[in-house]
Amino acid sequence: MTGYFAELITLFLLVLVHELGHVFVALGFKWTIREVKLLPFGGVVEVEEAGGLPAKEEALVAIAGPLQNVWMGLAAWSCGQLGLWDPEWAEYVWKANVMLGLFNLLPIHPLDGGKLLQAALSYSVNYYQMLLWSARISLLLSSMMIATSLIPLLIGGSGIQLNLLIVGVFLVMTNWTYYRNVPFLFYRFLMYRERISLLALTKGHIASPLIVNGRQSIISVARLFQRERYHLIYLLEAGSKEVKMLPEQKIVEGCLSGNNPNRAVWELFS
Repeated sequence: MTGYFAELITLFLLVLVHELGHVFVALGFKWTIREVKLLPFGGVVEVEEAGGLPAKEEALVAIAGPLQNVWMGLAAWSCGQLGLWDPEWAEYVWKANVMLGLFNLLPIHPLDGGKLLQAALSYSVNYYQMLLWSARISLLLSSMMIATSLIPLLIGGSGIQLNLLIVGVFLVMTNWTYYRNVPFLFYRFLMYRERISLLALTKGHIASPLIVNGRQSIISVARLFQRERYHLIYLLEAGSKEVKMLPEQKIVEGCLSGNNPNRAVWELFS
């Protein structure tokens, strides 16, 4: 509508190369790519194994996108300096790469920075808390983005920053849906716990103990699972010298079997 055809096509080409960076690294880790969604400020790569991926791999795949903007930005700047491109056009392209790269590093789901945030949280909290905190942080920062877009109107009366407002609203809506879907995302995580179990059995991983009492619910025990650790669950009751143990697969089965996951965990030991 405004005549910026070349700029718009270039922007989407930059986004496409950005996402291809994610795709090629993901394929190198043998991920199954379901689809790639292109958005004006970036894109989203949907993978089949989401919920069962190592944090290190997810971080490397996430950073691969902004790294494409680094070399493309440097190439555009060099073309402008060498006189191969019109200086104004070269400036547009390298600035667009800087904008895309830095914006996608914001710690907001589903941006690349949000994936890096999730990977970092995975090393300090359990998976369920990681989902909750990444959603909360994303909602907070998205809301701050909307507030920032309105500052010129509230202070100087010069109008709103429409682009920032639209992106902020989109991210708030996305992360509100993400926050509401945390229980479903957690169950998807449980469905991929078999991979952790197989690694523990074939490579001899050190098991992480979880000490519970019989009155805790099965789902509450499952929410203690950490992303890349295999757990053994020990049941200790007050005043009893007897210790019972279960592998984590029994807890996963208790959640996914169709029976009430809120029933007491001691039932699995009987």
